[in-house]
Amino acid sequence: MNDAWLADRMTQIDASGIRKAFEMARAMKDPIDLSIGMPYFDVDDAIKDAAFDAIREGRNQYSVTLGIPELREAIRGSFAGLGHADRDVIVTAGTAGAMLLALIATVNPGDEVIVFDPYFVMYRHQATMAGGVTVVVDTYPDFRIDPAKVAAAMTPRTKAVIVNSPNNPTGVVASTEDMRALALLCKERGILLISDEVYRSLCFDGEARSPAEWNEDVLVVDGFSKALGMTGWRLGYAHGPSRLIQEMAKLQQFTFVCAPTPLQFGVARVLAGGKALDSSSQVEAYSRKRDMVVEALSGLYELTRPAGAFYVFPKAPRGTASEFCAEAIRRELLVIPGNVFSRRDTHFRISYATSDDTLKRGLDVLRSLA
Repeated sequence: MNDAWLADRMTQIDASGIRKAFEMARAMKDPIDLSIGMPYFDVDDAIKDAAFDAIREGRNQYSVTLGIPELREAIRGSFAGLGHADRDVIVTAGTAGAMLLALIATVNPGDEVIVFDPYFVMYRHQATMAGGVTVVVDTYPDFRIDPAKVAAAMTPRTKAVIVNSPNNPTGVVASTEDMRALALLCKERGILLISDEVYRSLCFDGEARSPAEWNEDVLVVDGFSKALGMTGWRLGYAHGPSRLIQEMAKLQQFTFVCAPTPLQFGVARVLAGGKALDSSSQVEAYSRKRDMVVEALSGLYELTRPAGAFYVFPKAPRGTASEFCAEAIRRELLVIPGNVFSRRDTHFRISYATSDDTLKRGLDVLRSLA
């Protein structure tokens, strides 16, 4: 192949370290896989049955670009309490699809996008795809958002800020005070705030507050993958100012076209009855697993107690996180080095979205490595 065919932007985009671990796990005989953020429980049978029914009924063609009305209406109900007069919703091909559409719709070449370090790996690369420049605001050592640092990082080129709470990879939930201050700062400066809330239903201690409570121009990105165990269904959504949603829909027409139609019906029909909205059993299970991890590693590893999602982000006890993760792999344990999510290579991510048996085996290895 002629390398001249490749766009210059590809030199700034690395293959996902998370996907590398996923492929590595598939090649290993008996891996202890604490790497992938993938719910270990299956999709509820009621949702499966509703999706099967939609397929059998022949609902297998394109849907309207914004998503089927039944699902959009159910999603509207989830944010009706915000009381915003001008807020619309689009169903997308996963939360990742929503984020990409948002950035391409808003970011001009050279515009700056602020993210918090550590960050979900996708943000930086999607900003690059849109022609933007990522500006990183450090949150170490406690992973707390400092609105004063955000204000200092803003320039005339700042177009957007991306916030994620509960956070991937740390599991930290932003405080109400910090989220409110961030929302008001972006409103005052006229900067778009994009709130990735895909883990919002998975909180153990209190609740995660949306910045849209204090700023009507916030774009909220969310989805069904994590709470309902359907990462492969690729169903996400975004809600925000109508003009922005319409521009995102225009882009979806020429990229993803629409989210999978029968799967939209599957979720919509069960949401209408309220059954799929209850993720309390999953929250209880993840909270218990979180406690297992913290109890096993406290005193051996420096870590911040997570309050949501299903991740913990300890500091490597020696050397770089990459070196430590390589050492773990030699023990058949897969965890993700922090440089996948950060400019630093000091911490590593554990996903405890797995069975108790696998988690216990992994924790035994981590204790011996410490």
